[in-house]
This record gives sequence, structure tokens and C-alpha cells, in this order.
Amino acid sequence: MKAVQYYRCMWGIFVREALRFLHQRERFFGALVRPLVWLFIFAAGFRSVLGVSIIPPYETYILYEEYIVPGLAAMILLFSGMQSSLSMVYDREMGSMRMLMVSPFPRWYLLLCKLTAGTLVAIAQVYLFLGIAWFWDVQPPLMGYLLAFPALLLSGLMLGALGLLLSSAIKQLENFAGVMNFVIFPMFFASSALYPLWRIKDSSLLLYEICRFNPFTHAVELIRFSLYGQIGWVAFFAVVGSLLFFLAGALYGYDPARGLMSRKQGAG
Repeated sequence: MKAVQYYRCMWGIFVREALRFLHQRERFFGALVRPLVWLFIFAAGFRSVLGVSIIPPYETYILYEEYIVPGLAAMILLFSGMQSSLSMVYDREMGSMRMLMVSPFPRWYLLLCKLTAGTLVAIAQVYLFLGIAWFWDVQPPLMGYLLAFPALLLSGLMLGALGLLLSSAIKQLENFAGVMNFVIFPMFFASSALYPLWRIKDSSLLLYEICRFNPFTHAVELIRFSLYGQIGWVAFFAVVGSLLFFLAGALYGYDPARGLMSRKQGAG
């Protein structure tokens, strides 16, 4: 097949994901309201308690809001990745995903296009959130918005691949919501999205170790460093490694000959 045909396939999947997101307005507002509530209410309450303080090791962070904004940006990627995978389960039940999978394109390419399209839609939501946060006086360097894109892309792909892996193991749509909550909230709260790791270590060594091995923590740190023109190499390699692991698991799970999908069909 020619390269232009692969491009048309990728473009068609991206347009489909974008139109689906635009037509689901409640999903759009839900993706924004959730982090904005945390920013405007939760963080404002902490500001009144803690006052203005410097949170090491990032000397440029002056307000608590500036610390949690990267965590809330990662939250958008996390929820969006899980919702995109929820649509995979829905498409599988409705039969539309079967039409996509029987196309002449390789299965791995279709899944990668689906993953990339969902991630780009999520990144657009993140930048809209960062734009609103700018008027809340959370203003990282302008170059940081550009430098954050690769970090957002890697983190979004990693979290989306996790969602794909979960969707390959879920048989029915109603079961996926419970799995989402079981994965999303522990990943978010057992991370550095709301508190720096050094503060968590002071309160609980066990929780600190859990947070340190949480892939979402490294996604948050990668975004946090990039917004202020730095590179967190440990976070970078952890995110890339997690992305490859989750993606390999998702590709295996959606392989009709070897993966979890074949087991489900055999059981059915």
C-alpha cells in the first residue's frame, strides 16, 4: 500500500475522533470543569492556608497553583485516555470497530492511529486549560508552552496506551466504568500531582515508594519540568518505558490470534 493511503487512514481516524469529541459537548465541558474545580477551589483553599511559599526543588514555583497545574494537565490526559478507550469498548459492542479492523491496514497501525488521535484531542484540551489558568495568574514562561508539547504527547500516549490495554481485557461496556475508577483515582492520588514527592516522603515512606513507581507520577514530573524549560530525564525514561510496555500489551491484547480478544471470542 502507498504512503498516501496510510496518511488518509490516519487523517480519517483523527477527524472521526475530533468530530466525536466536538459532538459530545458534555465530555468537552467535563474535561475542563474537573481540573478547573481543583484549581479554583482546592488550590485556592491551600493558598489561604499555606500562603505564598517556595516549593522545592523548583525555584520558579511561587504559588501552590503553579505546582499543581502540571498535575491537573496530566489529569486531563489521564481521563481523556480512559474515555477514548471506553469508546473502543463501545465500538466493539456496536460492531463499528470490527469494520475498522478488517481494513487492509495493519492492526498495529490502526491502533496507533487511534491512540495518537485521542492523544492529540486530549492535548488540545490541556492547552485550553492552560490558557484559562493563565488568567488565574499561573503563567509559566511562554517558551514553556511549546516545550511542554513533547512531554504532553509522550504522557498522553503512555496513558492512552494504558487505556487501550485495559479495554482489550474488558468484555462489556458496563464493566469498564468500574475499572476506570479503580485505575484513575489511585493513579492520581498516589502521585505527585497534588503534593511534591519530598513532602509525601516526610509523611509516609510506603506512600512515597508507591508514588515513585507510579507511571502517572513520572508523567506529571515530565510535564512540570518541561513547562519551565527543564528536562526530567528520570521521568522521561520512565514514561517512554511505560509507553512501550503498555503499547506492547495493548497490541498483544488486540491480536485476534494470540491476545485477550481471541480468548474472549473462544469463551463466547
